[in-house]
Amino acid sequence: MSRPRPAAGGGRILGVTPERLGRWLDGVAERHGSFTAAVHAEEAVRITCADTTTVVLRAPFAWEPGPALLSTFTAAARQPHRAAVLLVRRGRWAVGVFDGSDLVVSKVDARQVQGRTAAGGWSQQRFARRRGHQTDAVVAHAIETAVRVLMPHAATVDALFTGGDRGLVDDVLADSRLTPLAALRREPALDVGEPTKAVLLETPKQFRAVQVHIVEPVDRM
Repeated sequence: MSRPRPAAGGGRILGVTPERLGRWLDGVAERHGSFTAAVHAEEAVRITCADTTTVVLRAPFAWEPGPALLSTFTAAARQPHRAAVLLVRRGRWAVGVFDGSDLVVSKVDARQVQGRTAAGGWSQQRFARRRGHQTDAVVAHAIETAVRVLMPHAATVDALFTGGDRGLVDDVLADSRLTPLAALRREPALDVGEPTKAVLLETPKQFRAVQVHIVEPVDRM
């Protein structure tokens, strides 16, 4: 389960792994009373508890509601999906394809980008141009990596999850060869540090998680 963070409009947002979702909902019912309503709206499930607490559940992948709404949702959330991941920061990038939590194929690479300088004047301008060229090179190399590693799987993945520097990720996905993958991009962005192999291997904990928005009575005071 991810660390809760404040939500716009009140309450908090957190991620709950599919395997823990049932137990987590049981805990909500124990603390806030039985569920008085559960409705499907805008691809999410909205639950209302006896004490007026509301819980909105959003699955990371598409799903179809059934008669037993909560059971259908929790079962769908546990289904394995194939997903692509693209992580880019200045100087480093990582791509991978996962079946559920299992990494099928990946590539992690790096290219030097100079750090900032305190120098001013002409020297600073020259440094900025050099740094810009190096960043452009990172984007170009990340594009080639994504084309080579991810695109052969584009027809079989259900979603693309991205993380790192959003501007650089956008630049990578602007390449026309990656258009089929860009169309599968899902939000929110993954919260990651430097795109290393270890960081890439941890991403299923985020992209498989059910997004939960919980608003308790105290949040409305």
